[in-house]
Parts: sequence; structure tokens; C-alpha cells
Amino acid sequence: MTQTTEAAAVRQPPKPTRVRLHRAWFVAAVTFVTIIGAAAFRSVPGLLIDPLHDEFDWSRGTIGAAVSVNFALYGLTAPFAAALMDRFGIRRVVAVALTVIAAGSWLTVWMTAAWQLMLCWGLLVGLGSGSMALAFAATVTNRWFTARRGLVSGILTAASASGQLIFLPLLSWIIDRYDWRPAAVTVALAALAVVPFVWLLLHDHPADAGQKPYGAAEFVPKPPPVRGAARRAVTVLFSAVRTGPFWLLAGTFAICGASTNGLVQTHFIPAAHDAHMPVRAAASLLAVIGVFDVVGTIASGWFTDRFEPRRLLAVYYALRGVSLMFLPLLLGPSVHPPMIFFIVFYGLDWVATVPPTLALCREQYGEDSAIVFGWVLASHQVGAALVAFLGGVARDAFGTYDVVWYASGALCAAAALMALVIRRRGPGVAAVA
Repeated sequence: MTQTTEAAAVRQPPKPTRVRLHRAWFVAAVTFVTIIGAAAFRSVPGLLIDPLHDEFDWSRGTIGAAVSVNFALYGLTAPFAAALMDRFGIRRVVAVALTVIAAGSWLTVWMTAAWQLMLCWGLLVGLGSGSMALAFAATVTNRWFTARRGLVSGILTAASASGQLIFLPLLSWIIDRYDWRPAAVTVALAALAVVPFVWLLLHDHPADAGQKPYGAAEFVPKPPPVRGAARRAVTVLFSAVRTGPFWLLAGTFAICGASTNGLVQTHFIPAAHDAHMPVRAAASLLAVIGVFDVVGTIASGWFTDRFEPRRLLAVYYALRGVSLMFLPLLLGPSVHPPMIFFIVFYGLDWVATVPPTLALCREQYGEDSAIVFGWVLASHQVGAALVAFLGGVARDAFGTYDVVWYASGALCAAAALMALVIRRRGPGVAAVA
């Protein structure tokens, strides 16, 4: 009887263990939703250039200047935001940033002068969105993940494109059906809607939940608050600028910003409208770019975990440059197959540069990589700001955007070469190019 019982016990399969999802993935999901809410304003600039020009008779250069202030502050705030997150926690910084975005967007409803556009759209939303920049995604990734960092950074980067996908068709419909003011209010409400999620659900560190970072072998205690956030951001910058890889990463990312946010996000819809394409059709094409941006960025994160990031960057910039060179030939009054091919091709490459750039920052600068990436992102937005402004000036001067498309294509070719000359940093090797 005893032998039979023992034999039955041997044959009995073990009870399945319940697989519990690591909290890091939950935090990543909340971060994803938060970035989507903050991304609503990123969809607006291209839609508002023509309505503001028609209503207030402001030149496109003037409107582009406000966009450039927004882009520049978006970038210059990012490294300080990363340091502030180390000092006050992710949750507090992000909640305040979302509130500032909502206030800036709401106040544009009552503006009557160009300086008010600079103040609301440029200063307030620039500061708020800068604190919600990719440094936020980098901080979450670095704290909560040891494994799958490339994939997670790709997913969180794709959140901004997902926001564009959601809000561009909606906002273009609102502007076409009603006015640009209800669209501005919609942006404000979208930013406010995610504040409760951030405040209630976003943990600052794995130790707050009593867990290890995903993929870590050991528990990581929560570090004490880092005081002197601004001083630390500047100190890290002064250290980084003495290394060659920083200038190469900053230069390539400046070109990235110039050829995406500054050029396509800001000026694609007005350029398509110049070619007699309906605004809603152009906005839909820009939203479709967001669809393929999600796919391309997540795929880029997967590639970054497996392939050399320098070569990935070179390929991405080269392909982007080629596509921009062909765009002036494709713009027309209707949407045709070659234009759709461009949208798909360009969309896959839109921010695919972010995961390999993040990986190179981690490789070169270790624990300071989130702040260094914040400064690299600042260069991205400075490049975007310059082209947002110069693109409007070029349109006012030449009556066409063609020269801007060709110049951006040439810059992308230069970025591809710059990416290839970043030296790989090995153990004990100084980060010098």
C-alpha cells in the first residue's frame, strides 16, 4: 500500500506555479499612457500654422519662431528634469509638468498677440513638455529594467508616436469642423486626464514596491534623494563635453530633430496644403507616420539589444536622407501609391534612432547616462527649433519648402557618417572619439 502511494506520488505532475508579471512592466505601461497624454500637444504645431496665419495675419516665420522656442525649451529642460527626478521623484516632476502643459495650452485660447503665442505655446508648453521628454523614458528604463532595456526604450519612445496617431486625426477634425481653439482645449484636457494615473500608480523606484529591477540578480536599494539637481546636470555636461562621443551623439541627434520634429512634424501639413492637398488628408498621412513609427521604434529597440548600435544609426540616417530627397517630387493634391510608400518608409525610421542612441549613452557614460541623454536630447530639440524657424522663413522667402527638404536630406547623410566614427568603449578605455 505504501509503495502504491509512493508510485502515485511520483507519477503525479507538479502543480503549475503561477507566473506573476513583474511590476516593472506595469510601471512601463503607466509611463506609456502618460507620454501619450503629453504627446497631444506635439500633434498641434503643423495643424495651427495656417489657421493662425489666416486669423492673425502672422507670418509663418513668426509662428515658426514660437514653435522653435517650444522645441528648444523642450530639449534644454530635459537634462534638468532628469536630475529633478533624482531629487524629488518621477511622480512629482511628471505631475507638475503635465499641469504646466495643460495651463499653457488652455491660455492660448485667449491670445491676441504674437508675444502671447511665444509665452503660452513656446515658454509654458516648452518647459512642461521638456520635463516629459525622453529623459523621462530613459529614467524609468534605467531604474526599473536591467534586461530588455532596448525593447522597453523603444516601446516608451513609440508612445509619443502613438499619441500623434490618436490626436492628429481628432484635432484636425476639430479644427476643420469648428476652430483651432477647441483643439487647444482638447490638448489641455488630455494632459490633465493622465495626472491622476501618474500620482496614484507611478512608483519612483523598484525598492518602493519591494522588488528588484526586472532582470537584476540582486535587490537594489533606493538611493537617497540627490540634492543640487541643477548643479549635477551642469557638472555632468561639463564632464561629457570633454569627450568625443558626446559631440558625435549630440550632432547626429541634432540632425535627427531637424529632420523630424522641426521639418516634417511642423511643416509637412503646410507643405502638402501648398500642393493643394486637403489639410485633413495631410494630417491623416502624418498620423499614419505615427502608426509605422510605433512599429519601427519597437523593432529598433529589439535590434539594439542584438546588433551594433553605431551601424544601426548609420543605416537609419542614410535611409531617412534618401526618403527626404524624394519628398518634393511626391507632394500633390491627392494621395497616391508613391506617397503612401514614403509615409510607410519614413514612419518606420522616424524615431528609430532613439534606442541605439540611448544604448550608446549607457555604454559611454554609465550612471550619468540619463542626464547625458537629456543633453543629447537638448541638441535634438535645438536642431528641431532651428529648422522649425528656418523652414517658415524659407517658405516666406521662396514660396516653397523644396530647399528645406533637400538640405535636410544632405544633413542626414552627414549624420550617417558621424555615427560610424563613434568609437566603441571597452573596459578601461576613456570615452574619447
